[in-house]
Amino acid sequence: VQLQASGGGLVQAGGSLRLSCAASGRTLSSLHVGWFRQAPGKEREFVAAVTWDETPYYVDSVKGRFTISRDSRENTVYLQMNSLKPEDTAVYCCAVALRSGVWVRPAEYDYWGQGTLVTVSS
Repeated sequence: VQLQASGGGLVQAGGSLRLSCAASGRTLSSLHVGWFRQAPGKEREFVAAVTWDETPYYVDSVKGRFTISRDSRENTVYLQMNSLKPEDTAVYCCAVALRSGVWVRPAEYDYWGQGTLVTVSS
């Protein structure tokens, strides 16, 4: 599976962005797909994921602000980010886990795409 994240950019606090994770080589439907982020000087952090049966889950800090969704026709997973805060600034990456479950650690994911930078100004 090849993954490509896109949609990052510079936005003011309170603004919105929608990130896309496009896949090639395999369909994303029925796969567990997650989003992680890494801010400068910090470890990679779990943000959100959608399970094979379309159940989403989120890190507490983004609940109510971010929404993960899947478009099987486009073979893409999206991360809609609203009410952005400066602390959301990071490089965001998408990843696929081949096993079913609830996975929040990077080591639990099997395929990774390159990231897209999100910068939120205050």
